[in-house]
Amino acid sequence: MEDEYEESEAMVVRRAGKSMPAVQETVTSEQKHLRPPRKHRGACEINFANLSNVHEPDNSSKFARFDLKYVSKEEMPLNESSWTPRFAGHQTLEEREDSFRVANKTIHCGFVRGPDPSESAGFDLSDKDTEYLAGCRVAVSSCIFGKSDKLHSPRKRKVSSPLKKEVCFVLFVDQLSLDVMLEEGQVPDENGFVGIWRVVLVSNLPYADFRRVGKIPKLLSHRLFPFARYSIWLDSKLRLQVNPLSILEYFLWRGNHEYTISNHYDRHCVWDEVQQNKRLNKFNHSFIDEQFLFYQQDGLTRFNASDPKRLLPSNVPEGSIIVRSHTPMSNLFSCLWFNEVDRFTPRDQLSFAYTYMKLVRTNIGTRFRFAMFKDCERKTIAKLYRHRQDDRASVQ
Repeated sequence: MEDEYEESEAMVVRRAGKSMPAVQETVTSEQKHLRPPRKHRGACEINFANLSNVHEPDNSSKFARFDLKYVSKEEMPLNESSWTPRFAGHQTLEEREDSFRVANKTIHCGFVRGPDPSESAGFDLSDKDTEYLAGCRVAVSSCIFGKSDKLHSPRKRKVSSPLKKEVCFVLFVDQLSLDVMLEEGQVPDENGFVGIWRVVLVSNLPYADFRRVGKIPKLLSHRLFPFARYSIWLDSKLRLQVNPLSILEYFLWRGNHEYTISNHYDRHCVWDEVQQNKRLNKFNHSFIDEQFLFYQQDGLTRFNASDPKRLLPSNVPEGSIIVRSHTPMSNLFSCLWFNEVDRFTPRDQLSFAYTYMKLVRTNIGTRFRFAMFKDCERKTIAKLYRHRQDDRASVQ
């Protein structure tokens, strides 16, 4: 399977014309045996507020304010006949470095068209679906690409009729996944709904790897829902168990946060995550090594739980649930994280801590109200199901 990934685009070291040696494994077999057994903890109790007494807070003054715009078009450079448009654009290393600096600016963040106005950037939606997404104020979104999962509807008693008017539930699918849904009797009605989910068909997928395509709705919800104030990302292997407004109140409003994500149930150090990805052949090993070495050379260090100055409670997120307010800092972080997934491997857990730390360290004095919640809290708000297909069977 690894040879199929060799055509993955935009490894930064190749763009820079450099070659890097493979990273050596640093954990011995004796050390592996000394590791404590993995602990599988269940859900934990969450004290959700009574929504009848809850109102959206006016906390905009607590968040950093700046004007963030996005590159929408690129022209073909002179004397580069092999140049082709890319969904993420052709971000240079200099542009990448500057994109981490908080300021009024225009950055790469997907959906970049080429010079021909008739050519799409990729990830195309119908006009009807685009209009529907533009009308969402609070969005719960998920995706199924490459028929990787089944559709899981939220618990009915947690979704009332008034809630359906306040919250958009959107499932992005490709034609292959939609065909399977139709075969299994999950046929969208005349308005495109299967139960509470608005099924949105995506055509002209910009990547061959379904996993990388899936990072677009996962990380770029502020681009897909341009007028939404809040969004909740839900991996397709999960079923929502809790009212989305309760999730916003508990994870965002109560603590004045603008971006929250759960930490990993087992691993907290990127070094361990790298070894696990290679052990399970999640992606081409040499590409993982190149990405990991690049990050180390730019300041990424091992996670130390006893360090009082550590920036994160865990350097590895679980990532299947993301709760965010569409503020400038939240949107900037999402763009930066997506650009790393585009430039390197689609294994977003490898680039998460580096992206966050570089953003924070580049902007001393600018607060990003970011939080990570416990894995047991994630298990409280969503039920986990198995993927339909093996994770490796994900290339078109």
